[in-house]
Amino acid sequence: MILSKTSSDLSQKWAYLTRPGSGASLDPVSEERKTAFRSRLRYRGPKREIPAQLWVKHPQNGRLLLRRELEEHDWVDPKSGHHFPLSAPQRIRMLVDENSFQAHDEELSSVDFLGFSGKLSYAQKLAENRKKTGLTEAVLCGSARMEDLAVELAVMDFRFLGASMGSVVGERITRCIERGGEQRHPVIIVSASGGARMYEGILSLMQMAKTAAALAKLREQRVPFFSVLTHPTTGGVTASFATLGDILLAEPGALIGFAGPRVIEETTRQKLPQGFQSAEFLLEHGLIDQIVPRRELRQRLIYFLRTLFYYHCESKAC
Repeated sequence: MILSKTSSDLSQKWAYLTRPGSGASLDPVSEERKTAFRSRLRYRGPKREIPAQLWVKHPQNGRLLLRRELEEHDWVDPKSGHHFPLSAPQRIRMLVDENSFQAHDEELSSVDFLGFSGKLSYAQKLAENRKKTGLTEAVLCGSARMEDLAVELAVMDFRFLGASMGSVVGERITRCIERGGEQRHPVIIVSASGGARMYEGILSLMQMAKTAAALAKLREQRVPFFSVLTHPTTGGVTASFATLGDILLAEPGALIGFAGPRVIEETTRQKLPQGFQSAEFLLEHGLIDQIVPRRELRQRLIYFLRTLFYYHCESKAC
């Protein structure tokens, strides 16, 4: 801090100007002198820029968190336990064995077959999100291994149009489920979605029935499906495959529901309970089976893979 006089001299001067009964606060000249005094206390050094990518703001309490520290903790605040969103590539790296993920169906991409028009056309929206995320669609599907146990994995990416489920998302997830049944590999789907993709109209809603039918067939084949619900999982995704798992896991604090709380309150004309649609509320009321912190998720899934499927197989590729 750069000052023209010592801090002690200035403090004495301030005490003199504001002493009781001095009338200084009523004297306009004294007010000017106090303003001048405050200006002399301001930092006058060179302006220092804070790198935009250095800090991340906590969405609940506004604290600034070091990005490097969050990355070291898998994007979980070590103090509050808040789980920040992950991209699909980040999630896959966290869950599977290194270099074991083999993507499938990347050639499938959405088209604007309804000719949707608005501020931006659907085609423009798709191009914009492909450039922003580096993905071709809102879900990554493929085969992988977890401690050398074979799985079919689908991970949704909320950055891509809110991970809304259109015809390609539904088709990729359906093919992932069907591969699990054909190869007898357990299926894991990590959901995060705003629901059906309204740019595709009724065709987006048809994906709910298609994915649910594929899971019904998978159950007949006696191959397990593990559903992981992350923040937020809503709309048609919640109403279809996301809640049809043999075991439903959720991250702490995840928003899980169909319609938003405001819509439900206006429709039912009732006040909703505190924490309604949170993972904790849904665990208490029996919709989900366990809440698993992110850094424990891989080992928890491996435990279920071994216990519920591979334990009964003669080999890991049974």
